[in-house]
Amino acid sequence: MFREGLRQIIDREPGLTVCGDAADSTEALRGIRESHPDIALVDISLSGGSGIDLIKSLKAEFDELPVLVVSMHDESLYAERAMRAGAMGYVMKHEPAKTMRAAIYKVLGGGIHLSDKMASSVISKLMHGQPTESASPIESLSDRELEVFRLLGQGKVVRQIAEDMGVTIPTINSFRNRIKDKLGLKSSTEVMLHAIQWVQGDQTV
Repeated sequence: MFREGLRQIIDREPGLTVCGDAADSTEALRGIRESHPDIALVDISLSGGSGIDLIKSLKAEFDELPVLVVSMHDESLYAERAMRAGAMGYVMKHEPAKTMRAAIYKVLGGGIHLSDKMASSVISKLMHGQPTESASPIESLSDRELEVFRLLGQGKVVRQIAEDMGVTIPTINSFRNRIKDKLGLKSSTEVMLHAIQWVQGDQTV
């Protein structure tokens, strides 16, 4: 439903046309190879995979293709990760259509789009080094660990997550153990409960 709404916003804009959309990374990569778009709009949550991983794949294969992330996920946690993966902008789904259009044009023109708040945060980190101790412990997770944590929070079991991410069950168990250690949790059950709370809450715990 969101993709259809976004398509309508873009197609109504003079000079812009949607050349395709996809629900997962495999379909997206295939479509991009066929249609050669001028910009790719990527969500963080994809069917059977992570938007961060898709961005990395896109930059590896299509280095000149600008990527704009459009997501419901809090930019304070994901925007910097997306930029490190190769994205040139991040816009939240709840932003008005005019902000979405402005972000697309800015990224198409070679610029970087972030909210004023996020841009200030990134500049502050560049000027003063790493985040302060008050930052969320979730920020200590790697991209893959965060993806496992998010999928656990959605109620998926280890086998499903392994299938979604295209890795083995022992690999997911290893990720889960590292998450447990980094977040100071005592068991896999605590990891699951903490993940569910995070997904259902405001994603800042």
